[in-house]
Amino acid sequence: MDHSNHHHHHDDHQQEPDKQQKTVQVDEHAGHHTEDFLKRFWICLVLTVPILLLSPMIQHWLKFDWRFQGDQIIVLVLGSVLYFYGGAPFLKGLVRELKAKDPGMMTLVGVAITTAFLYSVAVVLGLEGMDFFWELATLIDIMLLGHWLEMKSQMAASRALESLVKLLPSEVHLVKDEQVIDIPLSELKKNDLMVIKPGEKVPADGMVVEGYSAVNESMLTGESVPVVKEAEMEVIGGSINGDGVLRVKVTGTGEDSYLNKVIRLVGSAQQSKSKTQHLAHRVAKWLTLISLAVGIGTFFFWFGSGATLSFALERMVTVMVTACPHALGVAIPLVVAISTSMAARQGLLIRNRTAFENTRRLSTIIFDKTGTVTEGSHEVAQLIPAGSRFSADDLLIYAAAVQQNSEHHIARGMVSALKKKNLPLKPSKEFQYRQGIGVSAIVDGKKVFSVGPNYFRENKLGTPAIPDSVDQAMETVTFLLIDDELAGMITLGDQLRTGSVQAVEALHEMGIRTFLLTGDNDNVAASVAKKLKMDGYLANVLPHEKQEKIKSFQKNGELVGMTGDGVNDAPALAQADVGIAVGSGTDVAAETADIILVNSDPRDVVSLIQFGKATYHKMIQNLAWAVGYNIIAIPLAAGILHPKFVLSPAIGAVLMSASTIIVAFNAQLLNRNSSIRKN
Repeated sequence: MDHSNHHHHHDDHQQEPDKQQKTVQVDEHAGHHTEDFLKRFWICLVLTVPILLLSPMIQHWLKFDWRFQGDQIIVLVLGSVLYFYGGAPFLKGLVRELKAKDPGMMTLVGVAITTAFLYSVAVVLGLEGMDFFWELATLIDIMLLGHWLEMKSQMAASRALESLVKLLPSEVHLVKDEQVIDIPLSELKKNDLMVIKPGEKVPADGMVVEGYSAVNESMLTGESVPVVKEAEMEVIGGSINGDGVLRVKVTGTGEDSYLNKVIRLVGSAQQSKSKTQHLAHRVAKWLTLISLAVGIGTFFFWFGSGATLSFALERMVTVMVTACPHALGVAIPLVVAISTSMAARQGLLIRNRTAFENTRRLSTIIFDKTGTVTEGSHEVAQLIPAGSRFSADDLLIYAAAVQQNSEHHIARGMVSALKKKNLPLKPSKEFQYRQGIGVSAIVDGKKVFSVGPNYFRENKLGTPAIPDSVDQAMETVTFLLIDDELAGMITLGDQLRTGSVQAVEALHEMGIRTFLLTGDNDNVAASVAKKLKMDGYLANVLPHEKQEKIKSFQKNGELVGMTGDGVNDAPALAQADVGIAVGSGTDVAAETADIILVNSDPRDVVSLIQFGKATYHKMIQNLAWAVGYNIIAIPLAAGILHPKFVLSPAIGAVLMSASTIIVAFNAQLLNRNSSIRKN
């Protein structure tokens, strides 16, 4: 199973290592930035204390009076340090935004603190009025704290990605000339042989050479049950070994590994902007422009209507501060980052954010049959002995013994059923294969034939009656003859995937119609669609017609999701509004799909839609909160209720930060409420 699901980067590999370095640095840079805000916050907080104590207004409140000659000069000096040191990030941001002709948050904060600062300096130097130094100080403190919290929550989202990176161990036990040596992960190469001890993490994708163990892959695929691994089976780097020792040959390291593909994918999905995000950005920009306009308007209104310059300025600064739409800046990106990385941990890999947001509006989902709603493998369904001479187990032992040399899928089904039951695989000789009829060989000295109905026609014998318990639309019947006597029948069927029935049922409850798409004949298609209680089926569809079928649904105004796993599904997946590739599907299917379900569980389609809805609701809640808050806060800040109620700049800043924190907290709730996994 190859899970390489992502856009293969077409740049040459020389650039690849750099790219990795770069992403790591970005994160460190953000971390460094975050710490920087915190440091500035603490320093400014310390400087704020003397400013507060020396403020005439605070002294008036506390009924103290420790005014002294030149105290205002101290306040001026401290205030200036606060403005230039604490305000630096905002002032830099202001310059950056204006250069880009894209005024936003930083412009608002920058304008607000600059107005407050210049006005206060003028007051200390002799202008009539009350200085604003303590408001300026508290404002800068709160802004720094607010920014620190916001960046921390954004870091948490990118940390979800780092936690995926941390799934790999740092050391690998390498087998070299029968010696086991420990080497750093970075030196591991393709085709190396490594030993994985019980409880250790698997260092890289590989193929088990020897050993037997159960491996926990839940952090990669969301599959909660540990998966048994033995020789010839694949392991994924980052999964955790159970209690056996495995020797594994490395097939993919570093850039090629499944884990890295997931990480790249999640990273690009977190960055790819969707419609809702663009909306948030536009709203934030308008709010910024409105706040600036309202702020300046407020100033002229109050000043023009005879209020003091100090009052008019204070109102203007308060408007600027309160209206700062930080909450909006965080509202959507956080939800996006959290939902993308959460989904990845559950085995839903989102490659296209816009398609993911469309999942909530799907009206029809079309399932490809083989490998999607069915296992896509022929498994032994029933063993029906013809008399008492041979038991069901005997039938299987003889059939597998004869079939073991054949490449046919029927043979594979029989041999795998034998292994599942732990029955012995007996040797056979004089194997013969006759096309369209069956196979024969000698087992235990008996002449054994495993044949289809054609054998009886050819030998002009009556075909044995097939019992009613066999659903001939779904099952292939093979007959077993031992020494020319009918020993019994074995039926093989393409099993329905566990969860197919529940998935269709859940989709119906959501009001979504489901159809089966298959190249099989009408009988088989009808039988499967009926078992799954689907709305209909499209049978005998040739690979190149799949895309056309989807187009015809879309012409009728349906929003179509397509689920498939094979190369021939690729055009249809690309055509659908939401293309969903199923797990172990081919690279081609994964390349054209919008979303990849790592476990081939049809129920994940349901989870996906539920999760899409939950994500969308969170985004809308956050947008509504951020906008609604401003609709109320801006008029209050402008002094609409004056003289009964006046919002001070510091309280405005507190409200603004609170709003941001509420939005960030709400985004985190996505984690709690939507435990995606059902069963």
